Amino acid sequence: MTFNTPTEGTFGAKQPGGRLLNWFNAWNMNRVRRKGIATAMSGGKVVTMDALVLTTVGRKSGEPRSTPLAWFPGPNGSWLISASANGAAKNPAWYYNIAAHPDQVTIEIAGRAIPVSAEELHDREREIAWHQIVSRAPTFSAYAQQTDRELPVIRLTARPSGTQ
Repeated sequence: MTFNTPTEGTFGAKQPGGRLLNWFNAWNMNRVRRKGIATAMSGGKVVTMDALVLTTVGRKSGEPRSTPLAWFPGPNGSWLISASANGAAKNPAWYYNIAAHPDQVTIEIAGRAIPVSAEELHDREREIAWHQIVSRAPTFSAYAQQTDRELPVIRLTARPSGTQ
């Protein structure tokens, strides 16, 4: 479970942030959580994409941090996410939290909280997953063109019951 994608590019879009984004994220997380109860498989949508709520442990604070993210189906019932940050030059904060604590991650989807393990994909595995992501959501291809950093792709796999 190596998280070793270079974390900064030399250019990119403005990193999303601020009070408006905090409000929008909170609104979307509530929406995903509510929709998850009603839609057993999708867990809700954010801007036409299937969405989940990702909860990580802060690498510095040790506090839980939640954010809504688009997800894509992965192999064997896994979920694929990308640390796109809308094409910013740096990875989003949640990427660093996952890298520090890949086995202390939870997702909320379809009205359930699911403990998951996170694994960054590399080489051919990443290429296959990236192609799947951009074929379903061309916006991600545009994000990749806005920066010179490689956008990390992470596979989330449900942990067996009773594991931490």
